[in-house]
Amino acid sequence: MYERILVATDGSALSKKAVNSAISLATLCGAELIALKVVPRYPQSYFEGSIALSAEDAKRVEAKWTEESQKIVDAIKKSGESKGLKVKAVLVKSDVVSDALIAAAKKHKADLIVMASHGRKGVKRLLLGSETQQVLTHSEIPVLVLR
Repeated sequence: MYERILVATDGSALSKKAVNSAISLATLCGAELIALKVVPRYPQSYFEGSIALSAEDAKRVEAKWTEESQKIVDAIKKSGESKGLKVKAVLVKSDVVSDALIAAAKKHKADLIVMASHGRKGVKRLLLGSETQQVLTHSEIPVLVLR
């Protein structure tokens, strides 16, 4: 059915449920699993009155985020491998999660994307946007959304 399943995670409890479902599905299908975490770049603000970090401090923050993200995908890899799966742990640096996720799915030739939806509504959805909605709208491969 599926040969390569990409599972997106942000490390939250909800995305852990999606990861567990993706591991189960990959096990059933005998598919390879690609565990993906998108690491944001440190935002640089140039608005009057804002306090910008030095370039060195911003690099230090990004390095910490990368290290924490690597631990998350490594844990998924270990969990999947314990079930006999072939798992790739992948980090992508990007400010636009949905675009990075879709590009990674294409790059790794995934035939399914599994991700969680946080189910934000109202003003929160308007202000924060919906990465899940963007992936659903723009992905050329099937997307399994879990809540």
